[in-house]
Amino acid sequence: MGNILGLVLGIVIAAAIGGLVIYVVSKLGLGLEVSGFGAAFIAAIIIAVVAGVITWLLGALGITIGGGILGAIVNLVIAAVVLMISGSIVPGMSVKGFAGALIAAIAMGVVYWLIELVLGLLGLGG
Repeated sequence: MGNILGLVLGIVIAAAIGGLVIYVVSKLGLGLEVSGFGAAFIAAIIIAVVAGVITWLLGALGITIGGGILGAIVNLVIAAVVLMISGSIVPGMSVKGFAGALIAAIAMGVVYWLIELVLGLLGLGG
């Protein structure tokens, strides 16, 4: 029972952090808008599910994404597509075209990196 509670708590914390990142990026006016933290929290969950499905589909098709600059570009494009799909599913979230999704994906990556950096400096990183 403790493992299940830990798993659920981990998912909720990850969704809350994801929601915070989405909310912060939406306030920067970079192509992603959410109506509030509730929409950002739901968007984080939907984005995780959509990204998981896309990753699974690519794996099922035998498509692997390599490293390096080409891998980073492919991952960025996939992240933008995930944002666009999620924007059409989540009420209260909108994405301003593919360019807006690309810019928002980059901004989200930077905000996640900053959060990891701060948590690491506080000794809370994993």
